[in-house]
Amino acid sequence: MLRFSSFRSWLPLFLLICATACSEQKSSATAETQSPPPTATPAPADTTQTTPPTPLPTSAPDTLAIHDVAAYLAGQPVSTNSDLRTLAAQPAWQAFAADEDKSWTNYHETRTTRIQQWAATQLDSVRQQSPTIFYPFSGPDLLNVVTMFPASQTYVLIGLEPVGTVPRRSTLENPQLFPAIKASLWSVLNFSFFRTNDMAINLKSVELDGALPLLLLFATRTGHQVTAVRYVQLDAQSQLIEADTALIHHPGPKTIPGVELAMRNAQGKEQHVLYFSADLSDWKLGTTKEAILQYVRALGPLTTYVKSATYLMHKPYFSKVRNLILSRSNYVLQDDSGIAMKYFKPADWDLTYYGVYKRPINLFAKHYQPELTAAYTDSVNRPRPLPFGTGYNWRQNDSNLLLAHRTVSVQE
Repeated sequence: MLRFSSFRSWLPLFLLICATACSEQKSSATAETQSPPPTATPAPADTTQTTPPTPLPTSAPDTLAIHDVAAYLAGQPVSTNSDLRTLAAQPAWQAFAADEDKSWTNYHETRTTRIQQWAATQLDSVRQQSPTIFYPFSGPDLLNVVTMFPASQTYVLIGLEPVGTVPRRSTLENPQLFPAIKASLWSVLNFSFFRTNDMAINLKSVELDGALPLLLLFATRTGHQVTAVRYVQLDAQSQLIEADTALIHHPGPKTIPGVELAMRNAQGKEQHVLYFSADLSDWKLGTTKEAILQYVRALGPLTTYVKSATYLMHKPYFSKVRNLILSRSNYVLQDDSGIAMKYFKPADWDLTYYGVYKRPINLFAKHYQPELTAAYTDSVNRPRPLPFGTGYNWRQNDSNLLLAHRTVSVQE
């Protein structure tokens, strides 16, 4: 029997799991209330091709100092001539930076290194064939996707969180900035996933108005130099065009706002990150004329990454994004909250299982998959080890990943 003191030490962690599940359930419920009734039928896979959008320029007068803003948010040194040097010399930022260094050092030792070592062997051939990574239901989680796929050319992230803008000087001077950042990062650094609702509440208090500030922070903390930021939107023909901050702050109901980051990794390779604020339910995609799906489809063959996605693609009214992934991906790497097993046709996909499959946490219990239990208890084709935790069942010995490889590759 556990002594009371032992139980008390585990109580905050138990409450975190429950609160996280509630938070993610709230995000799920938001999407569902904007969706058609459950009688909606899955849309057929659309094979229409559109012309790939022309890449935007990667430099602009108002983004020359963008990396210094990113570094300041991340608790890393700003450049010698930066006008943020005076702020970075203050005791509050110095203490914040020292604390962040400790947190990130621990994170890299306990998670990043393990993921990198695992992916270097298990995903080696996948990485070589993955110029474009599609990460739906991601929020601002650039951290995990670039750790899994560090050498890809383009990362396309989609979430319900607003795009946000580059923080103003007054925001960077706000004494509440550092506690808000630390609170927002706590769950992702300790448990691998965002409590997105709590993140929004924490950052809203210091006028960090969306995903962009955390995208900048993660780019810096994963060893990238941010070279440019562009506010963008998708038009009705799914073409990527520039947008201004007025549109980003107040997008219309039929507008798909976004932001594009240009960055260079430690090897000097230029990479692009695109984040779009979009509801991927079938009904909302109809309202926006499926511009986001058409845009992603035009990017060519995909590698899709799905993590902590609240089981939305198990539902019939998220069929359009599910069909896009199944029709345009050569690889899908996901935990059990992604696409339900029943949608992977055995004739089309080779499946490799990693880790351990247990029942979903209680608030997602109805999404239990007996097919996965059968696969994970197969004595002939045993699942492979997964040396790190991920997803809602975040402990190392409780987590799972599925790598699905299309048997006939998608062509350009």
